[in-house]
Amino acid sequence: MGERMKKRELFYAAVYIRLSREDGDKEESDSVGNQRKLLKEYVSKMEDVIVYDTYVDDGYTGTSFNRPSFKRMITDIEEGKVNCVVVKDLSRFGRDYIDTGRYLERVFPELGVRFISVSDGIDSIRQTYDMLLPIKNIFNEQYARDISKKIQATVKSKQKAGEFIGAFTSYGYKKSPTNKNKLVIDEYAAEVVRKVFQLYVGGMGKQSIAKFLNGEGILCPSEYKVVNGENYKNHNRLESTSYWTYSTINKMLKNEMYVGNMVQGKKHQRMRSRQRPVEREDWIIVRGTHEPIIDPETWAKAQRLMKERHRDIDLETNVNIFAGFVKCGDCCRAMMKNSWKHKDGGMACSFYCGTYKRQGKAYCTPHALPFYVLEDIVLNDLKAIIRNVEDLRRFVEDQSFSYSDTEKIAERESSRVKGELERVQKLKKSVYEDYKEGLISNEEFLAYREDYLKKEELYEKQVKALEEKRKDNAIHDVFETPWLKRLLELRNIEELDREIIVEMIDRILVYENRKIKIFYNFGNELGSHFSDIYCDERAV
Repeated sequence: MGERMKKRELFYAAVYIRLSREDGDKEESDSVGNQRKLLKEYVSKMEDVIVYDTYVDDGYTGTSFNRPSFKRMITDIEEGKVNCVVVKDLSRFGRDYIDTGRYLERVFPELGVRFISVSDGIDSIRQTYDMLLPIKNIFNEQYARDISKKIQATVKSKQKAGEFIGAFTSYGYKKSPTNKNKLVIDEYAAEVVRKVFQLYVGGMGKQSIAKFLNGEGILCPSEYKVVNGENYKNHNRLESTSYWTYSTINKMLKNEMYVGNMVQGKKHQRMRSRQRPVEREDWIIVRGTHEPIIDPETWAKAQRLMKERHRDIDLETNVNIFAGFVKCGDCCRAMMKNSWKHKDGGMACSFYCGTYKRQGKAYCTPHALPFYVLEDIVLNDLKAIIRNVEDLRRFVEDQSFSYSDTEKIAERESSRVKGELERVQKLKKSVYEDYKEGLISNEEFLAYREDYLKKEELYEKQVKALEEKRKDNAIHDVFETPWLKRLLELRNIEELDREIIVEMIDRILVYENRKIKIFYNFGNELGSHFSDIYCDERAV
């Protein structure tokens, strides 16, 4: 350190604060303000110490000194700006006792740095550093580890006995007022859980269920717990997310607690380490420990549906089934598909505005939309439309139509099919333009062109058939019209393919505010030509 700092009687202090959730310090994790207050009050009573700066490493482990604020502090020490370090206790400075000892016994003395640890009663200019202190701390740590192991063994024993061990219950349950290890039903929340399962087995998608619950003004689980006075905080959700999401519904549908089975031990945490997921075969599951909310039949059907609706997409070879249909809702440019590999070797794929990708943010914004999110939204929305058609068919079967009614329907259908024929011809031209601009590959262009040629031929046949049908005076079932008949044929649809997209979708607009507008090729039969949908914020 420079001569200027050595000759002064005053010490310029670095107040150092470290917090780490990996250390298992749950109370410490929320105590930046407390540490700052304690240290500054301590320093304010010292006539020979002035605070130069405060250095905070929030969320960094003490087993490594590779921390940004710590390195900045060392730089200030080496530049002669700081000649005193003040910490709450040694564990805040570091938990690696070899490197901690190196700093305290060699580095700081050589640089003329005074070290103060308030809780440990250490002040390097008032007494010699206790060489046995690290050893004492090691013994203290070993004692803490032994206690931790005993506590974990006790907890696991109770879990295997079917007792609930946890701070917060699954949504739909609450702790028994007479036994905190037993669960009882929270009737209000349980009714919401039943509704979720009812909607899902009835055909509604997870995203649509979340949208429905938000529309009904029903509090999401985390907000419900807060309203009920529980000190609950979900660290996995965004701070501004206070509503039902796809993820919430997905977890609820997989939660075996709802059939009366106690499921625990899904995560494991060693001392001073973060929680890590446990393989399912190692979970602790005890059956029949509490009253079920969902009956076995509904549960089994929901699990079967989730397996049927899931499919892995080979994004390396799978053709983009939405190519030519997905447009930016603001600039109307075609959305481009972007694929990449995860660190684990898996593939991911998202759509981005073509203008943004080619011209930059000065011309438009990303409008990013994951492939699987769009696929799930379109599939669920189409299934909802099909359910409406089935309901409408049951209504129509009870009605009688006059010849004039049937004639009007036939004329309208003929006009609509002719319009669709023109639309396909325009799409065939549009996909060629996308190919010219480099938005789709040559292979995709040829595949899509073939799709449109087939659709063009199909519509031409439909036009001819409808013209012949109009000459027939027999009353025809309204649900024999091509569109409604086709929708009813798709009642068991579980996945999308290119043919269905070409047949059913006119275009899809993606907006930056997470809004998606789907324009369908039908409208007259159902009284609506498009669907407005908002995506889950975290999913997009």
